Amino acid sequence: MEFQRLAEIIADVMNLDPEEISTETSFIEDLGADSLDVYQIMIAVEEELQCELDSDQVERIRTVGEVLEMVNGTDR
Repeated sequence: MEFQRLAEIIADVMNLDPEEISTETSFIEDLGADSLDVYQIMIAVEEELQCELDSDQVERIRTVGEVLEMVNGTDR
């Protein structure tokens, strides 16, 4: 998955401009996301990639870059 597409998904869920998102962006500190927001983002990513992400890994995600690393590992 490309970073730009991930940023668009996150921006859509969080009602933000994708330009506000970088790989270092923290879901909680920078975006003010709660666990439900992160869950909705992960569901949207799963739908985009047509895969199921490991729920244990998802629970440990803190930054956008970590999502990108996880999905690109899953995406191969």
